Amino acid sequence: MNSNDCSEVVKIAKDYYDSTDADEFYHSIWGGEDIHIGLYNSDDEPISDASRRTVEKMCSLLTKLNKDSVILDVGAGYGGAARFIAEKYSAQVTCLNLSEKENERNREKNRDKGLDHLIKVVDGNFESLPFDDASFDIVWSEDAILHSGNKEGVFNEIYRVMKKGGEFIFTDPMQADNCPAGVLKPVLERIHLDAFGSFCFYRDYASKIGLEEVNIIDLSEMLIRHYSRVKVELENKCNEIVCSIEYMDRMVKGLNHWVEAGKNEFLKWGILHFRKV
Repeated sequence: MNSNDCSEVVKIAKDYYDSTDADEFYHSIWGGEDIHIGLYNSDDEPISDASRRTVEKMCSLLTKLNKDSVILDVGAGYGGAARFIAEKYSAQVTCLNLSEKENERNREKNRDKGLDHLIKVVDGNFESLPFDDASFDIVWSEDAILHSGNKEGVFNEIYRVMKKGGEFIFTDPMQADNCPAGVLKPVLERIHLDAFGSFCFYRDYASKIGLEEVNIIDLSEMLIRHYSRVKVELENKCNEIVCSIEYMDRMVKGLNHWVEAGKNEFLKWGILHFRKV
């Protein structure tokens, strides 16, 4: 990926996810498949099970998902969603992701499962998609768009590469529509952002560029459950994973900020589903 093609915030995210500490944490604690908030049936459920349930729920909402679908996963992480889709639907999936370490793990997992003929992994970022106009039936993203300081630009790029009638489905940690100024500073500072998106922001901008709203599902309670569950898992496995003490201390502190902001209803999360008209 050419670092000149992305914003400073995206460059910082790339450096973070390419770090040894972050790769070890996400691959070990999240199970190395999915790096997003899960849908939990119980507070002590395995993170991997809840995270996979998010993928299954999103798939169930898509009307164009079948063996003929051409799909782009934006911010694909380790590619768990792509492997699920390729295996269940035999669809072609392109994973676009900025972390070279995550992409290498993704490619290896695809080969191990015999799915590399259906999944292509591309090094790149969502602020400048290296694809032709109207290339994809479905654009998919899970908890990735927050890492851009130019979310309008990301939406413009996604709109550009979607076919007419195509679907865009994503999840993202967001701030409440009426979030008071300054209350999310501890969370934002950790990910080097000035602000999150919000349900209102995404809905308004989607409408502005010609995306029709299909479904918006507020699942904010899962954000609290998820980050609480990750914190417990990290504390339980702190002697098993190869992360620096400094990294783990910062992570525990950061997770506490996320949980507190969620309980105060300043942070939101859910599934947003649009169609290109």
